[in-house]
Amino acid sequence: MRARPVTVRLARWSAEHPWRAIAMWVVFVAVCFVGGNAAGLNEATDADQAIGESGRAGLIVADGDFTDPATENVLITARDGRLDPAAARAAADDASARLRGVPGVAGVAAPVPSRDGSALLVAITMSGDPETASDRVQPLRDATAEVQRAHPALRVEQVGGPSIGKALDDTLGADFKRAELLSLPVTLAILIVAFGALIAASVPVLLALSSVAAAMGLSTLASHLVPATDTTASVILLIGLAVGVDYSLFYVRREREERAKGRSGLDAVEIAAETSGHAVVVSGFAVIISMAGLLLAGDAVFSSLAVGSILVVAVAVTGSLTVLPGLLAKLGRWVDRPRVPLLWRLTAARTGRHGAPGTPRFWPAVLRPALRAPVATLVVSVGLLLALAAPALGMKLKFPGMEDLPRNTAAMQAYDRLTIAFPSTGTTHTVAVRAPAAEAERVRAALTTLAGRAAADPLFAPAEGDGPEVEVSADRRVSVLQVATPYASRTDEAVRSLERLRGDLVPAALGGLPGVEYAVGGGVAASEDYAGHIGRKLPIVMGFVLALTFLVMTWTFRSVVVAVSSIALNLLSAGAAYGLLVLVFQGEWAEDLLGFTSMGAIVSWLPLFLFVVLFGLSMDYHVFVVSRIREAVGAGMSNRDAVAHGITSSAGVVTSAAVVMVAVFSIFATLSTVDMKQLGVGLAAAILLDATIIRAVVLPALMTMLGDANWWAPRFLRPRPAPAAPPPAPAPELVTAT
Repeated sequence: MRARPVTVRLARWSAEHPWRAIAMWVVFVAVCFVGGNAAGLNEATDADQAIGESGRAGLIVADGDFTDPATENVLITARDGRLDPAAARAAADDASARLRGVPGVAGVAAPVPSRDGSALLVAITMSGDPETASDRVQPLRDATAEVQRAHPALRVEQVGGPSIGKALDDTLGADFKRAELLSLPVTLAILIVAFGALIAASVPVLLALSSVAAAMGLSTLASHLVPATDTTASVILLIGLAVGVDYSLFYVRREREERAKGRSGLDAVEIAAETSGHAVVVSGFAVIISMAGLLLAGDAVFSSLAVGSILVVAVAVTGSLTVLPGLLAKLGRWVDRPRVPLLWRLTAARTGRHGAPGTPRFWPAVLRPALRAPVATLVVSVGLLLALAAPALGMKLKFPGMEDLPRNTAAMQAYDRLTIAFPSTGTTHTVAVRAPAAEAERVRAALTTLAGRAAADPLFAPAEGDGPEVEVSADRRVSVLQVATPYASRTDEAVRSLERLRGDLVPAALGGLPGVEYAVGGGVAASEDYAGHIGRKLPIVMGFVLALTFLVMTWTFRSVVVAVSSIALNLLSAGAAYGLLVLVFQGEWAEDLLGFTSMGAIVSWLPLFLFVVLFGLSMDYHVFVVSRIREAVGAGMSNRDAVAHGITSSAGVVTSAAVVMVAVFSIFATLSTVDMKQLGVGLAAAILLDATIIRAVVLPALMTMLGDANWWAPRFLRPRPAPAAPPPAPAPELVTAT
């Protein structure tokens, strides 16, 4: 008698000892969460996150240990026509007097007029920690508002890093809070529609939330090995909800299906553990492999995301195999209560005369073209997906700049007026130099010459006021010069100005000085360097994920063909998502529809992150569907019938899981920032394409066309036939004593 799989043994123990299983899970989650909070978070430093030459420039600046205070500005412009110099000067004097009396203001500079006379600028230096300036800027904004009321004929605005930071924190914080508040009700509502019963719908959400809580604590502990970033918690929530709901959904639907056939509660749990439980283990392992690929990116942000994602997937798989069977056994048929009357009639498992599920009508109709004309269906569907993927060949990568932030705040509108009147306050390049202290004066002279040459070049903006300022550290070893360009950070002109600095102006000014180390950083440099970094790392990560996924799928299904086809379909899905992103966000036609301003590019980090997430999540569906097909083949069905059975029997759960993911990811597309919009649209579109066209059209057409070749594998991978039972031993002869 063959040994039962580990998933079945775990499920049986859990079902026979439900209170123990539930108690152990609650203790595990609590220990992880409390232990993580007690250990504290170890955040990644600037050195951990340094990428390319811009990263080196940041480290040189940090080595100078500059005590740069936070600065704000009062911008005075005319509401209509030309600015009245006398009225503007009176407003500037009023602002200076009021702001000097505000707590937290260290100094107020003399007013500086713009070169064209259209504006007057009053610079304010704040005291205290620059990192907390956004939290302390409100009194300054109140004082500026009083100046505005006293001078209604003028436009008096406050603008600067702290005020912009506060405005964005308020806007984006509200965005994310709304997304978090919406995600759970939306998920629960979809599951109620899928199950028609409140308890059955609540079980996946409960397991997902507990998995997220445990993974949050574990990731905090893991941050002492791999430093964390501020995006890790959001990704844990996103991935945790997705896989936690999926895995529970697969398990609960199979258990309900078996009970509908008339099996006992324990038998139904064991069958669900042997089938769906096995699929959960394989798909979880596939997701972990995909996310582990991020560790090869050589990037602190991606490494942190990889660790958090791996932990939440591992916890979700563990919960599905351990506490979920006990919970289902304890609930019994109560899992289908309380019923939502109309939804229950539409979604409850319908049984036939002998307890078998009723025959669905919708999915056989969808599958009919793939089963009857697989070659034609495959050619048409793959051709359409390749056409959708084609725009990805023209993908451009850039970081979002200040011009890509939402303009629905007064601070950002003031920033636009500031950069028009004072171009040197907009996009800047940072020239950072480290040299022996004895060379400080020569470095200062070289940087001053560099600033003069840049001022004569139309790619750069001349400095305002008294000219360029070279900052020198207290130990005279580090010098820093800011070189401004009048162009927005993601424009071609801004990139050319960076190339001019790196390739010509900086080497010419500093190349002859002994012992000098220099680098050019800033927002434009960071964007270009990171795009190059992603371009170099993406093939490595893709190769790692594809190779390990191939090995796992080959070993799981004992088929090379299934492994190759699964990889090909997931690549097709990811490629179509890339193409759709380029179509939507590199053009301008969807700006009004989605509420964004096109940056003419895709956010630099998105292609790599999307690839691993989509590859992992798509494998969930693939493993589940192909497992049902393989199960049917093993039961003696023909290949065509097995394909039809596997897809129709799994279509409901796959569709429900996909709708949950698409709904949650679509919420991110409603956020204000363009990077979150691109992330939400990319994930939602890819999952939708994968669960519909890929799984309902391309996969059945391909497996029907291949026939028995689907299950081909080298001899060493083929399952060994069960050993023949030995013939019964002959009965011993009875010897009668004489």
